Amino acid sequence: MNDPRPFGTFAPSGLTRWVIDRTRGLPGGWVGRRIAMMLRRVVMKSLKDQPLDLETFGVRMRVVPYKNVCERRILFTPQYFDLDEIRLIAARDREGFTFIDIGSNVGWYALLVARKVSASSRILAVEPQPEIFDRLIHNIRLNPFGTIKAFDCAIADKTGELTLFLDPLNKGEASLKIVNSSQTDAIRVPVVTLLDLVRQEGFGHVDAVKLDVEGAEDLILDPFFRDAPASLYPSLLIIPDVSDRWQVDVRKLLEEKGYRQILRTRMNLAFERIERA
Repeated sequence: MNDPRPFGTFAPSGLTRWVIDRTRGLPGGWVGRRIAMMLRRVVMKSLKDQPLDLETFGVRMRVVPYKNVCERRILFTPQYFDLDEIRLIAARDREGFTFIDIGSNVGWYALLVARKVSASSRILAVEPQPEIFDRLIHNIRLNPFGTIKAFDCAIADKTGELTLFLDPLNKGEASLKIVNSSQTDAIRVPVVTLLDLVRQEGFGHVDAVKLDVEGAEDLILDPFFRDAPASLYPSLLIIPDVSDRWQVDVRKLLEEKGYRQILRTRMNLAFERIERA
């Protein structure tokens, strides 16, 4: 469980603070990333499962970088995150703005969006892993802005319960599909369809959705676009570029539903829906 002591209790100091300051100042590109990786290794062995408190881009986070790639990136190299995606989502801000972050991990992405959109927004953060969900809730509570509602479930092609496969070396990587040989742990988790979630929350429209579910995006999107009315199609959809893991051609599916690709980042693709007459 999360330590209940207030934010700042675990502020980085000494060598850890020095390394964080240096890695966060490095440019992108191969050389910068290699230097960041080497510096990061200097302190990771000593940190182990110790939490660290810090504010980045106006968002307070308590991270535990041990065995979670996402939290290591937040701690040491947040400048490498694809902030163009956040700007693209925030540009759609309006009264009653809605955003769904599926595979929210510890909440970094959802919180960055919440900081940039209006207070009337409704943001859903979905994370099925109990330990990571606990950290997600803690980070949401550290930040007073925006309205984020967290769900401890997975999104899939049916509502019920399914097996979630976990990577013991990276707690942020979990999928309803086995995506690599290191995934040897598994737990049973509740699941709902995306359409059921949207209807349960009473959404009349969806402005943006981000999916990061380790290759199971097709399990979510195929039934959604089969069953949902066009009025609930997201205006903006961001998905990882992992077509080799899909059993359904997601790009073709999106094109058939009126989407066009408007952005490619280092890891993701962004699609915008063109309203049809």
